[in-house]
Amino acid sequence: MIVRLAGEADLTSVADIWNDVIRNTLQTFTTAEKTVAGLRDIDPIYVTEVDGAVVGFACYFPFRSGPGYARTIEHSIYLAPEAQGRGAGRALMHAIEDHARAEGHHVLISGMSAANPGGIAFHEKMGFEVMGRLSEVGYKNGQYIDLVLAQKILS
Repeated sequence: MIVRLAGEADLTSVADIWNDVIRNTLQTFTTAEKTVAGLRDIDPIYVTEVDGAVVGFACYFPFRSGPGYARTIEHSIYLAPEAQGRGAGRALMHAIEDHARAEGHHVLISGMSAANPGGIAFHEKMGFEVMGRLSEVGYKNGQYIDLVLAQKILS
């Protein structure tokens, strides 16, 4: 397994993985699919590959706008089903945490669907602390979904 910064050639695979999650799960509340053009605006994106195929990715972006939040970021991390349970998520999380620390970020936020208990457990194992739950703020596939917020202090 290799973890590295994504290049242009990886963005189709990243979009494919993300769009599968969007279409087929309640892990994200969005129904708007990702495009390669839209992914070009996200920096950094790390990918993990096995046997030359991208099987997962992680990225981060500003948590909120405004200078007071400049050192707080939120992340996304998704794996293809065949990559789950093999250490790819841990490797990707370490990569984005290291990058975020090097960029001077202080807090990493995770906003997770309560319909994704595996994701919540993963984040807790990675040292995130669940800080709260917002009831029924997400809506997808005809149902309301709770948002679980967790954070990790990086510095």
